Amino acid sequence: MIMHNSIQQSILLSLILILAAHMLFSPVALSVIFGLMLLLLYLHYKNKTARISKVWTYGLTCCALASIYLSYKSLIGVEAGVALLSTFLFAKALESHTQRDLIILFNFALFVSASSFLYSQSMWMTVLVILCLISCLIGLYRIQKSAFSDYASRHSSRQDAKHDLKNVAKFIAYALPFFLLLFLFFPRLPPLWHVPIPDAKGVTGISDTMSPGDIAELSQSSALAFRIVGNMQQLPPRSKLYWRAMVLDQYDGRTWTSNFSNQQPVQAAQLQPEQVDFQYQYIAADPRVQWIMALEKSVPNQHGYVLRRDWSMVPQRQNGRIQPIALQWVGESARIQGDDAQNERYRRFSQRLNVQVQTQSDPKAQQFALQMFAQSQQQPERYVQNVLQWYRNNGFSYTLKPGMLGQNRVDEFLFQSKQGFCEHYASSFALLMRYVGIPARVVVGYQGGELAPDGQSWEVRQQDAHAWTEVLLNQQWVRIDPTAIIAPQRIDDGMQNLMADDRAVLGADTQMWQYQHSNFIRSLRVWSDYASYQWQSKVVGYDAESQRHWFGRLGLHSNYALAAVLVSSILMILAGYFGWIFWKKRQQGSRINRALDKFSKRLPAQLQKQDAETVSVWMQRLAAQVDANEQEAFKRLGVCYQQYSYAPEHDRVSEQVFFDLLKTCSDVLKKHRKDLS
Repeated sequence: MIMHNSIQQSILLSLILILAAHMLFSPVALSVIFGLMLLLLYLHYKNKTARISKVWTYGLTCCALASIYLSYKSLIGVEAGVALLSTFLFAKALESHTQRDLIILFNFALFVSASSFLYSQSMWMTVLVILCLISCLIGLYRIQKSAFSDYASRHSSRQDAKHDLKNVAKFIAYALPFFLLLFLFFPRLPPLWHVPIPDAKGVTGISDTMSPGDIAELSQSSALAFRIVGNMQQLPPRSKLYWRAMVLDQYDGRTWTSNFSNQQPVQAAQLQPEQVDFQYQYIAADPRVQWIMALEKSVPNQHGYVLRRDWSMVPQRQNGRIQPIALQWVGESARIQGDDAQNERYRRFSQRLNVQVQTQSDPKAQQFALQMFAQSQQQPERYVQNVLQWYRNNGFSYTLKPGMLGQNRVDEFLFQSKQGFCEHYASSFALLMRYVGIPARVVVGYQGGELAPDGQSWEVRQQDAHAWTEVLLNQQWVRIDPTAIIAPQRIDDGMQNLMADDRAVLGADTQMWQYQHSNFIRSLRVWSDYASYQWQSKVVGYDAESQRHWFGRLGLHSNYALAAVLVSSILMILAGYFGWIFWKKRQQGSRINRALDKFSKRLPAQLQKQDAETVSVWMQRLAAQVDANEQEAFKRLGVCYQQYSYAPEHDRVSEQVFFDLLKTCSDVLKKHRKDLS
């Protein structure tokens, strides 16, 4: 049995869309195997060869299963399970030939495409799933429409595709109102179980370490990191927008890491906040990011999140969903109380930890720090200001491509290259403090951001990644950002505006076309992320609370009212559909036919037109019921109807003659009503 080309096209298109949806989340080896299966299927359809050898089918399927197991160490779980379903789908495509096989294949593809939402619920994933849905429905429609052989010559390929798409779109349009009603009014039930989140999954963003080049690499990405929703009028100035991730206080000469002591939780009773009342919501772009990048210093306003001693916040449990997190800014001078024994031990341990250095490296920087500290009369506050002034006066510049540094990184940076980004300045400044015994540490996170296109939210991107220093002065950790001395426009105007205004930030070798391309991508990303935010907040985030809030604005506060609205709306849609069908059916007939139908319904049952009866025969039967001198009008009416029906064109004169004769016949039958009854 030969499969029609249009069905083959639907199969290939559906599999390509599923592969595109899974490609970013599946192992590379698995995507390559799926690509080979698609190529084999395409060559089979193109050359119209015999069935694909089972050796190829079984071999590629076994390779895919081995790839899944090696990647996930299991065949059970969310990602492994979706990959397993996809493998079975592609294997089924290689052996599908009969009508029954094809129907199973397209229905299976619908299920696998829907499973893509376990990977991501983004707007672009939804577009891919909808396209796959349409492709599968077209394939099912073509299976029912064709006999696998004969209808290839009926239409051209383009006309056939347009016709099939039109009919499938009509089916979807019929179902769309019911879908919207159920989405809006059906009760939003909580999940019956939680989808487990894989632990070993890499994400883009701030990590728990800082090595050379980490933040510079992020700063060249315009991808969205997170979004802040709240009253933008209460948002602090851009220069104070430090979005804290975590503290790094251990340094091995190359990499900064965080000590376990920073990860101890803090109780709400231990906080001493300011009188600040700025409440906002944090929405991560990637739910797999471990930290909550809150405005320094903030506390969670809902359960399920832990505040740590270094003012970082983490969820108690990853849930894999992009959802707003309620936070409250408690002010820059807020602090954690340290009067009990546990906090006192933490303070002493932190002071000892944050003065440790690698004495065998960077001798010039150590000697310079001791000399500068002596010139400052060994006063920490004066020493901090003198070091910042030294940065300002010695020709340092801000760039994302400073070049590689050797073993003595701080010496080469401070006294030779003098080119770097925030990581260089924060790291070198912290070490200059530690060399003279002043506790200092590096803080990583983000700084700045931009107002969203709608003006209702604040967008922070990966290129806003930043590092700064905290110095212990008078028993209080004080934020010192040496980058603000070297590149104040980076802090005051934001990284996005700095890159737009100063091309040298991207490196001296950056070409003009690369610079323009970067600006174009940045603008495209802004609008794309804004559209994704609207999708996430209005559709994916439409939960029980959002439903109650929306219904409250409509004046619906009880479940009975919701049920009544849902049922009545469905009945109205059904009535509208049936009314539209009835109207279309009436429109298919002419005015003369509608007049005849109306005329027939007014007659007694025995005189009404029968289904198999022509108008001429019907008129002759009616003429037999009246006097001989009155029969002429009925005969002329039958002739007039025949002339009107078969004439190439109709005019108002012939129509008027027909209606006059019909009125005459009606009057005659009314006169004989008693006799007829």
